Amino acid sequence: MMKPTRPVGLVGYGVYVPRYRIAAKEIARIWTDGQGGVPVDSKSVPGPDEDTITMSIEAARSALARAELSADQLGAVWVGSESHPYSVKPSGTVVAEALGATPWVSAGDWEFACKAGSEAFTAGMAMVGSGMANYVLAIGADTAQSRPGDALEYTASAGAAALLVGPAEESLATIEATVSFVTDTPDFFRRAERPYPTHGNRFTGEPAYFRTIQSAARRLLDDLGRAPSDFTYAVFHQPNAKFPQAVAKRLGFSDAQIAPGLLSPQIGNTYSGAALSGLCAILDVAQPGDTIFMTSYGSGAGSDAYSLTVTDAILERRARAPLTEAYLKRKVFVDYAVYAKWRGKLVMG
Repeated sequence: MMKPTRPVGLVGYGVYVPRYRIAAKEIARIWTDGQGGVPVDSKSVPGPDEDTITMSIEAARSALARAELSADQLGAVWVGSESHPYSVKPSGTVVAEALGATPWVSAGDWEFACKAGSEAFTAGMAMVGSGMANYVLAIGADTAQSRPGDALEYTASAGAAALLVGPAEESLATIEATVSFVTDTPDFFRRAERPYPTHGNRFTGEPAYFRTIQSAARRLLDDLGRAPSDFTYAVFHQPNAKFPQAVAKRLGFSDAQIAPGLLSPQIGNTYSGAALSGLCAILDVAQPGDTIFMTSYGSGAGSDAYSLTVTDAILERRARAPLTEAYLKRKVFVDYAVYAKWRGKLVMG
């Protein structure tokens, strides 16, 4: 278990979800003649002028607004993603520049599949907890990456979540502790020269997602001497609607505990900020004194588990920026042809 020497917490948070959606039935219409069940209702799709950087900026602005913090006070701006627009040029510098955090700031990119955002979050805890910085912005963001016709095409979505870490005394939720669990489990991967990720098939479920999340979650519960019933809410990585429900049940969490953060059926929610966006949705409804248990997951494979407690500051701060529900409600559905065009799935010439 890892605890910072200096108590830390979240002083702000923000979410961004594109307005565009593609219905799962529309994807099934193309590839399976509409036959078979679909894992989500629809998924979010970035518009033709949106990418990891633009979505990160939107989520970050909400986080800064909630904290009423100017960007030049940030000690670091870190962007976790598996779909950075550039292979060499960092996303973090562009986001920092757009926010007004440059030039005296640490900026960079993080990678660990769908838990790249929580990796940045843990590092932010350490940086603030050590006194090296007062505020660190950790972002998880992705576009919708999936091979045409692949099962992942139904759930690989687009969005961003930003967590602003700062001193505990200024926080809307204190962060008690975290623990990380990683193994070299090849459930999902993409080589640099390949446009789409590949599944490890039989490795995806039990040896990867379930073993990894359960190991991290149980270790943190044991180290803290807590039980699932001690928490008001819980959120787990959401590659689909069934996996987080199943892992919650195995660990002893109820459907009521995970319901507010379960966004997968509506927007897909397979991206580097998936668990973080679920946490933000919970913060949108949580009350002072509520406790939150969060466990991320990234293919490859690893999980980060966290314990948080909501403070009185939540009541005022969450009204300073759009709630997650506002992004979920605005929907513009596109057909598969438009989706394929926007995502570059059509190769010409």
